[in-house]
Amino acid sequence: MTPRVAVADLPPVRGKYIENADLSALTWLRAGGPADVLFSPANEDDLAAFLGDVGADVPVTAVGVGSNLLVRDGGVRGVVIRLGAAFARIEIDGAVVRAGAAALDAQVAKAAARAGVAGLEFLRGVPGSIGGALRMNAGAYGVETKDIFRSARAVDRRGRPRVLGAADMGFAYRHVASDPELVFTHAMLEGVPGDPAEIEARMAEIMAQREASQPIREKTGGSTFANPDPELSGGRKAWQLIDAVGGRGRRVGDAQVSERHCNFMINRGAATAHDIETLVEGLRKDVLNETGVELRWEIRRIGEPLEATR
Repeated sequence: MTPRVAVADLPPVRGKYIENADLSALTWLRAGGPADVLFSPANEDDLAAFLGDVGADVPVTAVGVGSNLLVRDGGVRGVVIRLGAAFARIEIDGAVVRAGAAALDAQVAKAAARAGVAGLEFLRGVPGSIGGALRMNAGAYGVETKDIFRSARAVDRRGRPRVLGAADMGFAYRHVASDPELVFTHAMLEGVPGDPAEIEARMAEIMAQREASQPIREKTGGSTFANPDPELSGGRKAWQLIDAVGGRGRRVGDAQVSERHCNFMINRGAATAHDIETLVEGLRKDVLNETGVELRWEIRRIGEPLEATR
């Protein structure tokens, strides 16, 4: 078992450390255990200094706003990095948007609309932050992060700044091939000039469609599975495969498959991460057995099962 880490084991920082931090409060699913230490860096220099000074034997995990994240009940050993307001700035120059990794996708879309930059409207319907969008090539309504990507800045595990172009990112469907230990700090995104009123209208359509089809008022982690290759699934999306095996509304403990959209899992109030993971793995097994299609988790899972910490 990985040893626990305490603040006393860590280098001094200008930001903030919180020991035994409740991560469930930071995830949209509202489930899971604590982090040994939660670190909110003051700025990029503080982040770089920490990563350069912290021991290589200390696990470090970066998270965003927890919209597509499941923290297991045993919690996360080591240090969890969560970027704050210093990394949430949005600046626009022409059709280029510089967005901090902690900036909410929806806020970036709104800022671009006000500035008359089109092409970023899809971000209005993507829950989460720009850092998460970079980490998983987030997308919606036929557009992906790679389509507006110009470059990204990150800090590596040794505290060195890195600038990445599209080739360095290795974009694929809901996946990137860049070093998983990189902590993204901001992105340069590029749209095209557009009329603010028309952009706002498109975003309103996206939100109306999302409201009608997704359980956005519930404790949910967004899309649970990436849609499979249509050639392998016969053109069926993940929700259709789950529906086909009778998964709609299925429950394990207080975790439930949404009745509205069965690629969304809901915490009905007291679900554990184990409940949610058991529910999802059961769906994966049934879909594979009955349709031959293997579904891939889109929700990111971190941490240890509760029994592993006892």
